[in-house]
Amino acid sequence: MSEIRVIRPHGVTLKRARKGAEHIAEELGEEFGLDHEWDGNILRFQRMGVAGHIEVGKKDVEIYVKLGFLLMALAPRIEHEINRFCDENFGPVA
Repeated sequence: MSEIRVIRPHGVTLKRARKGAEHIAEELGEEFGLDHEWDGNILRFQRMGVAGHIEVGKKDVEIYVKLGFLLMALAPRIEHEINRFCDENFGPVA
């Protein structure tokens, strides 16, 4: 198993941060075939071999992904995509 955790501060409203998380989930869903659903301020996603969540807080967003054995080789690419989506939706890391 491989785990990816990205915590990114944001300076937007909670509503806008949720919209950004939804956008990230939709893009990752298209690229990697993930299904997602909201549970409060936590957007959970999964597919065979991948599970995780995007937790939207008032000041930051945490993205956690757990990859199964067969997808471990994709971890660097997935982490890169997560960071790129965060840059686009929440601004670059200061």
